[in-house]
Amino acid sequence: MHVMVLGAGITGVTTAWYLKQAGFEVSVIDRQPQAGQETSFANGGQISVSHPEPWANPAAPFLALRWLGKHDAPLRFSPQASLDQWRWALSFLHECLPWRAKRNTEAIAALAIHSQRELHRVRAAAGIENDYDAREQGILHLFFSASDFAHAPARAEQLMQLGIEARACSAAECLAIEPALATLAPTLAGGLYAPGDENGDAMRFTGALAGVLARDGVQFHYQTTIERLTHTGGLIDGVEVRDREGRAGTLTANAYVVCLGSFSPLMVHALGERLPIYPVKGYSITAPVADPARAPQVSLTDESRRIVCSRLGDRLRIAGTAELNGFDLTIDPERGRAILDWARTRLPGAIDPEQAQLWTGLRPATPSNLPIIGKGRGVNLWYNTGHGTLGWTLACGSAEILAGLMHGRAPTVRFPVRHP
Repeated sequence: MHVMVLGAGITGVTTAWYLKQAGFEVSVIDRQPQAGQETSFANGGQISVSHPEPWANPAAPFLALRWLGKHDAPLRFSPQASLDQWRWALSFLHECLPWRAKRNTEAIAALAIHSQRELHRVRAAAGIENDYDAREQGILHLFFSASDFAHAPARAEQLMQLGIEARACSAAECLAIEPALATLAPTLAGGLYAPGDENGDAMRFTGALAGVLARDGVQFHYQTTIERLTHTGGLIDGVEVRDREGRAGTLTANAYVVCLGSFSPLMVHALGERLPIYPVKGYSITAPVADPARAPQVSLTDESRRIVCSRLGDRLRIAGTAELNGFDLTIDPERGRAILDWARTRLPGAIDPEQAQLWTGLRPATPSNLPIIGKGRGVNLWYNTGHGTLGWTLACGSAEILAGLMHGRAPTVRFPVRHP
């Protein structure tokens, strides 16, 4: 059976890996010249099992109101005359109800734990452990006000109940875990440390895994733009594409898996499918380390600013902010400056700001933060998409579940897979 995966980001490539391991013939289509060049290209780098709580939680509406109208706010909402945007926003508010937030948190936690185990299996089987600047020193969540830090013990307890190791740490304990934070001693209230978390370069991982797959016979159709899916009734007949020279054609398979991130709803709308995915723009900077002693070894999350920082070899990746502004990929220099300012104040002297590379990408977010994994309405149509900010964290587990479903196996973890 030939399965065609649409999209060569981290979700598409891990899906191709599991399908290949399951014995399927696999091909992959992507408009970029190589794998991992869009949302996977320069994300925050964290494999953050310790952050299962979705954006949609009981506190979210109050935070959104507090940030409304602030240009440098972590979340910026740009209202548009878009039915999709407002439908998504209303669904998001519904997911903020306490019982739904609890259900979603438990599902994300289960999938994240499963996915990290699968990541270790994949990288060992593919022989790519040393190919993506992997670092297994945990994630340290930082709090800069006593009121915020007051919630850390309860949050650590909740994570432990979900099966995720975590502990609240005093400011002194944070400095012992990560000495590069020494300059923050006067302002740091405390932290929450998740020693089992890790980080790495998602784009390099995706590229390395795609290289192994290509050597094993998976065909990658790069620089190939997907125009539309053709269908007869409930059966997908093929994918109309256009290559880099503008030539049109049709690629066919027995089954199709949509892994197109934010663009997934656009691709299947004509089939009568409505996927609750909206693009949420995020920013990152990647800069060479200027002083190794000042650059953290442990991955960091600034809980007050919603900014994350990961050491990737001799580089630092600092990422954050969220904008609901459609598919606009225009770079706002002020958003980039805000991240640079964070680096200057929180980690002075750690990076060379003159060589910092600013990037923006679209996170494919569902209102619940739960990815869409499972069957489409079409007889031979499947989905593995909508991972929001957790694509790197959830990729391998999601792909393992999807491949199992296509083989007729129920998921080994409790997760609400999609049924038509």
